[in-house]
Amino acid sequence: MKRREFVTLLGGTAVTWPLAARAQQRAMPAIGFLSSTSPQVYAARLRAFAQGLKEEGYIEGQNVAIEYRWAGDHEDRLPVLAAELVHRQVAVIAAGGTPSSVAAKAATTAIPIVFETASDPVTLGLVASLNRPGGNLTGVTNLNVEVGQKRLELLRELMPAATNIAVLVSPSAPALTEQFMGNLQAAAPALGMQLHVVQASTDHDLDTVFAALRADALVVGPYLFFNSRMEQIGALSLRHAMPTLFTYRKFVAAGGLISYGANETETYRLVGIYTGKILKGAKPGDLPVQRSTKVELIINLKTAKALGITVPLALSGRADELIE
Repeated sequence: MKRREFVTLLGGTAVTWPLAARAQQRAMPAIGFLSSTSPQVYAARLRAFAQGLKEEGYIEGQNVAIEYRWAGDHEDRLPVLAAELVHRQVAVIAAGGTPSSVAAKAATTAIPIVFETASDPVTLGLVASLNRPGGNLTGVTNLNVEVGQKRLELLRELMPAATNIAVLVSPSAPALTEQFMGNLQAAAPALGMQLHVVQASTDHDLDTVFAALRADALVVGPYLFFNSRMEQIGALSLRHAMPTLFTYRKFVAAGGLISYGANETETYRLVGIYTGKILKGAKPGDLPVQRSTKVELIINLKTAKALGITVPLALSGRADELIE
């Protein structure tokens, strides 16, 4: 080969490689990830989501892209963010939490959606049935609503004399509140407990609620707004010497007394798996809604001691983790 021909060939190859790389980049499927809160709150869930995708053969940046949209606790922004993902023509939308799931459903009937919710997706109108969802949605539910009775039983075991129980809910999610409170109210009379509801939707509300509480204990509902403020709620419960039960470990690590709820890692791993299956060609309407049944019990022994509460040996023995 003559030198001039060789140089020309190299020059042509140098032009071709970037073009091929750009073409491959354009061909990479994109997932839309929609949440009403912030990436800091979702750190552990995003790692679990990535694990689920990996189990189906997808790794972000290698053979799939992810477009993230965070509402930063401003749920009124969700319709706009969902519309952005539709305009972006993502291959599938993963919606974290009930508000995001409802917004995603309203935004498109064409793009597949994998939701995560603690509420009944049939009651919410997300799917026609759990076994045969139909349409463009399927997803994963957790037990954070259904374990309401168990939460009250744990409080009874931990504090046998507790009868006046406050329940903290968010007015932004009435459907979730109806299911959550219905479960608790059905269980309370048999345990000799009286429930009263308090509400919070801002940081100031939380301060006000804790300052005014006159209860033996507090149960915090599984709302995304509260999930993004677990450390604040943990600190407030310590400051006001209020025995408080919430959902996730992070709350107990921040000083809260006890948590009992769904294992968020397992839940979002399943969301990642379903998202991967849809990228491979599965139809969401043919994928039964999954239920993440793994729950965990965490107790802060240091907080219990500060509150003058003796944790029964049988209860501490059943805990998944004791924080000392």
